[in-house]
Amino acid sequence: MSDAAHEPAGPARDEALDSFLDKWRARWPEWAVAQAFVPPQQRDIAIAWAALQQELTDAAWGGSDARPGEAKLAWWMEELQGWSRGLRRHPLGITLQKHAAPWTSLGAAIPSLRDSRERPRDRDDAFAALAPFAQAVVQIEAALFDAGAADAAIVQAGLLQARLAHTGEASVPMSVIARMGEGSTRAWAAELLDHWPHGDASRPRRVWNALARQRLRRGDASLPLPPWAALWTTWRGARG
Repeated sequence: MSDAAHEPAGPARDEALDSFLDKWRARWPEWAVAQAFVPPQQRDIAIAWAALQQELTDAAWGGSDARPGEAKLAWWMEELQGWSRGLRRHPLGITLQKHAAPWTSLGAAIPSLRDSRERPRDRDDAFAALAPFAQAVVQIEAALFDAGAADAAIVQAGLLQARLAHTGEASVPMSVIARMGEGSTRAWAAELLDHWPHGDASRPRRVWNALARQRLRRGDASLPLPPWAALWTTWRGARG
């Protein structure tokens, strides 16, 4: 019998957890390349954290009826309060809850994310609506990735790109629609690029934002980058 037969089995994967991670990977297949520029000890945390943000933003912005998403966000507020007390129900908590981070603050910011579903008046309104939630995200990332405090505007920009990718024209501010009519989605992408904030952030955030910006440059916020473009983009983003 080979030595391999006596080797202990690796840790069992949680299928429920994997389903949420896979849902995020499906939207961001570039991660298969991009994760190389994130420290190995941060990769599992980073993808679980990204998947949690996707769950929250999908609930806030998705669907034609806001009520199911509002109910899901209310559930998440309770769940995140539980994480701060050492409790968890959601599979993403398997990876995230054990880390000392201000989960209660994130939960307290969820109502502002819920309210951001309303179409913004203009770019300033779009950024302002996400400010409380983005500030909570910055605090979480400082704890998870041992990073200094980042400018919340960096997170806001990434969230706005994600919303454009997920909901398309529904995310475009009224001022852009009034100015452009047809073609407003591309115009909003260009405006986001022109006013993209710069500053320090955690390594995962720099990688995610680099991918988000490059998708906007290529003209489709929801279209993944080819592997070679993802490699070059994330290498530059990771360097800051």
